[in-house]
Amino acid sequence: MNSRKRSQPAEPLWPPLVAMLAVGGLYAALPPSLMAGAPPWLLVAIVIGLLVPMLLSHQRGNHSVSHFLGYVLNSLVTLALIFALYSLLAEVTEHQITPQRLLRSAAALWISNFLVFASWYWRLDGGGPHQRALSPGHTDGAFLFPQMTMHTEAKIAAGEEEWEPHFIDYLFLAFNTSTAFSPTDVPVLSRWAKILMMIQAVISLLVLALLAGRAVNIL
Repeated sequence: MNSRKRSQPAEPLWPPLVAMLAVGGLYAALPPSLMAGAPPWLLVAIVIGLLVPMLLSHQRGNHSVSHFLGYVLNSLVTLALIFALYSLLAEVTEHQITPQRLLRSAAALWISNFLVFASWYWRLDGGGPHQRALSPGHTDGAFLFPQMTMHTEAKIAAGEEEWEPHFIDYLFLAFNTSTAFSPTDVPVLSRWAKILMMIQAVISLLVLALLAGRAVNIL
């Protein structure tokens, strides 16, 4: 392991935390019929209830606990997202949803989709954010970012010799997957990453297909 100290500041922790809070808020805005009878504030409470000990563990240097709680949180919001999409599909096929509610629900699920999977990519790539921060420069991971393909001289000239992906890089990757159904400028190297990206693309495609199908019915 490279023990050389980093000269650049560590990645801020607030972007992925805000993303999880946003997912909780979007879920709370869904119709009650998509929540299996659970109160709309339940997922928000779960998110906050896990984020607090995650932050405390991170500040105390107990990164293994923080990492584990992150996996639990990501898993719960992913399950909530999938169940809400399943419920929305059922309501559409049974003609039990109004166009306005379909549009709001589909938009909330589509945004939640790339926020959730951006969090997965950020948390899993290269052993996670803490592991990536231990050594200066990101050279190995599940995704091949353009900065990783630069020659050493070019990196030094551009001031990118200690570059590592931050949450916004994974958010951009997840957004492209939900819109273009491909990773665009970031090739995928790991099998687990390919599986997650396929799941994300399928969810996004289903949401868009619901909107397209409803538009055809209106026309």
